[in-house]
Amino acid sequence: MKINNKLIFAVAFSLMLTGCADKLDVKPVDDVDALTAVKTSSDVEAILTGAYDAMTSGNLLGGNLQRDAELIADNGDIEWGGTFVAPQQIFSRSMLKTNDQAQSTWLDGYRTINIANTVIANLSVVDAAKKARFEGEAKLIRAWMHFELVREYAKTYQDGTPASNLGIPILTLPTAKITDASFVTRNTVEEVYKAVVADLTSAETLLPAKNGFFATKFTAAALLSRVYLMQGNYDAARQAANRVIVSANYTLTDSFAAAFDNKNNSTEDIFATQATDQDFVNELNTFFASSSQQGRGDIIINDQHLNSYDVSDERGNFFYQSADIFTSKWAVRIANIPLIRLAEIYLTRAEGNFRTGGAPLGATALADINRLRNRAGAKLYTSIDLPTILKERRFELAFEGHWIHDLKRNKQSIRKVNGNTTLTYTFNSPKLIFPIPLREIDANKNLVQNEGYQ
Repeated sequence: MKINNKLIFAVAFSLMLTGCADKLDVKPVDDVDALTAVKTSSDVEAILTGAYDAMTSGNLLGGNLQRDAELIADNGDIEWGGTFVAPQQIFSRSMLKTNDQAQSTWLDGYRTINIANTVIANLSVVDAAKKARFEGEAKLIRAWMHFELVREYAKTYQDGTPASNLGIPILTLPTAKITDASFVTRNTVEEVYKAVVADLTSAETLLPAKNGFFATKFTAAALLSRVYLMQGNYDAARQAANRVIVSANYTLTDSFAAAFDNKNNSTEDIFATQATDQDFVNELNTFFASSSQQGRGDIIINDQHLNSYDVSDERGNFFYQSADIFTSKWAVRIANIPLIRLAEIYLTRAEGNFRTGGAPLGATALADINRLRNRAGAKLYTSIDLPTILKERRFELAFEGHWIHDLKRNKQSIRKVNGNTTLTYTFNSPKLIFPIPLREIDANKNLVQNEGYQ
């Protein structure tokens, strides 16, 4: 959802500086009431568009969030060949509290949350016909960012006690100026997840079934299924996934390849960034694509990953050689980035059905898994177990930013052979959690740093 709109800048700038007839009557930037700058429904709509734009910036869902989830989880499937220091630290699990990617993701995540909060705080001026939709979209964006941040900067939900583990600050009001209230503390992991679920549940009721390429009620349901899966709430995960599937708004593409490298949304895109020749962000192409495809060629696919697929599986052939081997998922620079695909939702329903047992919801786990394998031309299974379902997630969702989160929620260790040494990282290793940026710790005495970064 990368959208370029001059009005966004105009309104965003008005949130920082208030105009007046007297040129000498200028308030300091940190002392401007942003809410007074929003006068009309069109103003709020422009700000909401800006929230989508911020959420899909390069440091967030425009690619770096997904890239870093793959780098930090690597078990030998990929190789980092780039020169940038921050991703190298992430790949080697040797991050410093000054890691500039950790800082950029944090800042851009909270900037997006603040924009969404500004929309919600100004719903009173929104046209009645649009108010519910605007509220739903803003809540979804706020929830998505809180969810991504808590997964990156805090212990995973099933590590220890989420009710006492430190999460991230929950922000629900726009920050217009710096006051004592700006020096927030970290909420617990449990509190963050409750806030995310509350926002997405509300968004699902507020949003329409169809909304162009903006978020819909089924985007909210799909995100809920992802959140519930992280919590280990498998019944709720399968129910949310099933709501998306039975809506019939989305269908799997005819081939696996057709789900990627598109300038328009595919039939299975529940939510995707929007790329045009004039305006696009695609950091997945930047890092996962070869120089011949306008990328940097920094992330190389190793034989270990290539050899894990069945010979007939189209997904195992969705790579190309340009000196080294690269994934074809991000081979086209000016293309949408699928952020939630229907394939993921089938995988979630399958896992939820299998783990809960009893009567399946919608279809059996075996049927849902074979649906994806049939699409990919892979040999169909005659029976199913949990390791097979989890392996299928890796085959289908590789290099889309799910890997570290799947490992953590399933309490799986990362083992990587490095020469004659095997490196092992347990799912709850502090090295798999990003540092709270030193910039934030220095500015806010109420923030507590993560283990290993003091």
